[in-house]
Amino acid sequence: MSKNKETKNTKGGGAKSAQGKTIALNKSARHEYHLEDRYEAGLSLQGWELKAIRAGRLGIGESYALVKNGEIFLFGAQITPLISASTHVVADDRRTRKLLMHRHEIDKLVGKIERDGYTLIPTAMYWSGNKVKLELALAKGKKDHDKRAVEKDRDWQREKQRTMRSHNRNA
Repeated sequence: MSKNKETKNTKGGGAKSAQGKTIALNKSARHEYHLEDRYEAGLSLQGWELKAIRAGRLGIGESYALVKNGEIFLFGAQITPLISASTHVVADDRRTRKLLMHRHEIDKLVGKIERDGYTLIPTAMYWSGNKVKLELALAKGKKDHDKRAVEKDRDWQREKQRTMRSHNRNA
């Protein structure tokens, strides 16, 4: 019952409305990479960043994650500060943010990245309770011919559906 109250009584109709708990999606990731395993990570954010995320001022389209000194960091994610941000805080919209994961998950990812040549790509950012979580995917880059093959298959499936629908209408 408390969940129903939460979704109905949202102020401003922001990210918590009927759309769900999703804040941002990286739609180009599926097109650019072969996505394999997915992991959830927390983010270490500052106060102004959380307020800007609630206002929907976030972009993860060009972001990626790297491992440095046994820790994982998010690079390239843009969180545009609000105009009403505090004057004593220097707001850097593309600063490097630390990702929070369990040690055994980090060790597994380090092995995959260093030995097998994978990349960590953020695919989604969402709310989990009152915390911001980031969905990371182990990915390998697609070649141009892979992208064309996927597009060709998608077009063929679409054409097949159109043919089936038109055939069923005439029958």
